[in-house]
Amino acid sequence: MPDPSAALLELANEIVDLRLQLAEVQDQCVEMAVDSGELQAELLALRAELATVRRERDGFRERLRRFSADRVAA
Repeated sequence: MPDPSAALLELANEIVDLRLQLAEVQDQCVEMAVDSGELQAELLALRAELATVRRERDGFRERLRRFSADRVAA
């Protein structure tokens, strides 16, 4: 017959191991959340920069179109 105290000790050790694994995974989740927040901020900044560049491009295109139209008319 197995020793009940040995089985209890084995279960206690397994619980300790599982708690350590849980703590490690929780730390990884926090790190991923921080990384995700940083990536989200970078994405928003890049989108804003892209919008600015597109507006500038559209302005240049419009000026070029007007310039070309003026040259053709002259």
